[in-house]
Amino acid sequence: MPYTVEYFNRRVLDEIESWPVGILADYARLIELLMEFGPDLRMPHSRALGGGLLELRPRGREGIGRAVYCFVRGQQVVVLHAFVKKTQTTSKRDLEIARRRMKEVQDG
Repeated sequence: MPYTVEYFNRRVLDEIESWPVGILADYARLIELLMEFGPDLRMPHSRALGGGLLELRPRGREGIGRAVYCFVRGQQVVVLHAFVKKTQTTSKRDLEIARRRMKEVQDG
């Protein structure tokens, strides 16, 4: 698999690991697809949010999760922020967190 996945910090991974089992199982499947297809992964699995941010879109009987990520240094994916959706739209706060973290990752 040509792409590697890292997490911005341990809290992001802890958040994902705390998701309900159905959402977590779909996330695991989508991460494998992301590692295989990279930026070619599209809807319904992944969606561009603009400015280099993308989101993985896992779902399960328990609800919908989102893992916001970006590509850095070629084949590397960094998962910046993750949450279980409670509303139809992604909150501005969640997007701001992801954008701030992406800038931090890209600036080194």
